[in-house]
Amino acid sequence: MSFQTMLGILSFFFMLPFLNSLIRVGKYDHGLRKFMEQGADTVTQLYRRSFFVCHVLGLFLNIATFAVLMRTLDRTFSSIPRKIKAKFYTQNLLRAYALCLAWSPLEIMVITALNVTGQNYIYIFPFIITIVIIVILFDILTASFKYPKLRLQPAGTPTDHSSAASRKIKQLIALLLLLVTCVSLVNHWSGFDYLFTLVLFIAPVSFLWAAFIRRLRRYAFFAFNQWKTRTKGMANFFFMFLSAGLFVQMLAETSLFDVLQQLFTFMHQQIFIFYLLIGAYFLISSFIGFHPLVSVILLAEIIAPSLADLQAIPLALVLIVCSLSPVMFSPFNISVSIVGYHLNINPYRLGLWNLPFVIGYMLFTMSFAYILQLVM
Repeated sequence: MSFQTMLGILSFFFMLPFLNSLIRVGKYDHGLRKFMEQGADTVTQLYRRSFFVCHVLGLFLNIATFAVLMRTLDRTFSSIPRKIKAKFYTQNLLRAYALCLAWSPLEIMVITALNVTGQNYIYIFPFIITIVIIVILFDILTASFKYPKLRLQPAGTPTDHSSAASRKIKQLIALLLLLVTCVSLVNHWSGFDYLFTLVLFIAPVSFLWAAFIRRLRRYAFFAFNQWKTRTKGMANFFFMFLSAGLFVQMLAETSLFDVLQQLFTFMHQQIFIFYLLIGAYFLISSFIGFHPLVSVILLAEIIAPSLADLQAIPLALVLIVCSLSPVMFSPFNISVSIVGYHLNINPYRLGLWNLPFVIGYMLFTMSFAYILQLVM
């Protein structure tokens, strides 16, 4: 029982290489990268394009998105001061990545929040995508004032990739819709939880799509090789997630857990303060070094007595946003560490650059959820 919570998550990571391989075989990452380079003459223009490309690729490639985009941006930023480049990478890539994860049906934090609240992704989607769009528009608008209008040095001979990129984007959206539709329908009819249903459909939908784009043979060869390679490297994840499950169960037997549970239970009638406690919990646990997944699983145990008195959809929105915000600021998060290593800058410093945005993002989501709680 101590390990049961994490077994579904392990199976999800076990199947994810089938979807990642499809993005590589279909050359979706290559087309979007070319689209980002084309027609961006200033840092502000590049911010918008890079934000969009990172947002789309992040849905499918996950953390590998950073390696794909930073190679391209390094060439583009060859004539730009290092400090501007560092802030651009930190604020653009990390924010775009975190915001795409917030509405991704493939993101484990989203799936965990759905399981905790007992909600279906279809009912959550209209609200979380509204929050994400508003925050994206705000960030892109303020980017015009943050970065000087420096001219970018052309990377080479201009080539029109817009039509190819548009086709790739439409195919990616169709792929995502197909996967979400299949999973949501079976999830609704069968009563299985969302994560289990998603695990069942990742490989079949990926092979079906590879046949649709006429790359089935190449995909099958590449996907199985990737799957074998990634599976061999999952030993660390296996022990980390299983030990995390034991940790959560053992912590539930301590006096600290009782204190936290009493605090959250006492405040659950004050909805907005309850949401603030959730936000503070993730901020503190992220700087201490807790993985957000461990934090959200533990929080699910802490707030279990309060769930019956809370509206599921507003609570799910707060859980999703707060659990994924560490992607932008936590020095222990892999995304911040990758950018910090690439730029040779302390991850704590990168996190502080994004912290005001993160707090504003959380507070906006809590306000949105509170209003939703009142009208539902």
